[in-house]
Amino acid sequence: MTVKLLNARAWRLLDLLADGEFHSGAALADQLGVSRSTVFNALAEISACAVAVQRVHGRGYRLARPWQRLARDEILRGLGNQAERFDISILAQAASSNTVLMQRAATMGAASGSVLAVELQTGGRGRMGSTWHSGLGTTLTFSLLWRFSCGLNALSGLGLALGVAQLRALNRLGAQGLGLKWPNDILAPQGKLGGVLIEAQGDMLGPSAVVIGIGLNCSLPSELVRRIDQAASALDEVCPNLPTRSQILAKLLLELADVLQQFERGGFAVLRDEWEQYHVYQNRPISLHTTDKIVVNGIARGVSDTGALCLETTQGTQYFNAGEVRGS
Repeated sequence: MTVKLLNARAWRLLDLLADGEFHSGAALADQLGVSRSTVFNALAEISACAVAVQRVHGRGYRLARPWQRLARDEILRGLGNQAERFDISILAQAASSNTVLMQRAATMGAASGSVLAVELQTGGRGRMGSTWHSGLGTTLTFSLLWRFSCGLNALSGLGLALGVAQLRALNRLGAQGLGLKWPNDILAPQGKLGGVLIEAQGDMLGPSAVVIGIGLNCSLPSELVRRIDQAASALDEVCPNLPTRSQILAKLLLELADVLQQFERGGFAVLRDEWEQYHVYQNRPISLHTTDKIVVNGIARGVSDTGALCLETTQGTQYFNAGEVRGS
């Protein structure tokens, strides 16, 4: 099912329902200055964005899960004295936060530390052409622009480094039982919690810039679960006291900036041991499905200093830079 961008009327209706209380159709129509049938159509649009709308005869409509929009002021407070390192923008909707920020980097010279968060992402992308499904108010989707003085050839292992940054942040927020799946998926016991998509611009010898797209499930309404074709999890399943999405974003940005600075100084090698501590398949049998549709079985023996997967096979130790890992 394709999620479409919401029109202005649907966003206004969402704001009216954001308190989680019941509102009659007549009252909503009056506040919006439209007919009740128009309200009904707008509610259908909202429901298509994986937002559960409850209807009770005689009481009206309400959101099954009250939600709050991302708040720039709250994000800046969470960043504290590091707020000046970032330029925060929030869009109500876009096809892809990465695409928009890549355009800003190329055509507007956006500064390193530029952040674009999107409430409703309708065309989110994952690795190897996969789709990232997100729900309105239930997912944190954002992109971070980071500029390097080095070239693209020095960025090997960056995706793995960013996985370390996310684990640091989520552990500080009280998340339990999280791990990393090569190359950069965040896993909870119940399934995939989030992932990273990196897109780069620049020269092999430098300078270069990367746009880091991150998607994290904060909750998983049934409407969203039906769209996801793999086991999935959400932060509200692993965090006893889940902060707001704005607070989560601030914590992630602080850890991402610290790890990116570590990476600039020493590459992935300085983060390799920490990554392997989080690796859910470390020293376990796996099957690697390559981009050429070849399946290689072996024991995962960690990663190299450049982030390549080290696989102990019957033919000896082999290293892979791309592919999909599955537990055996």
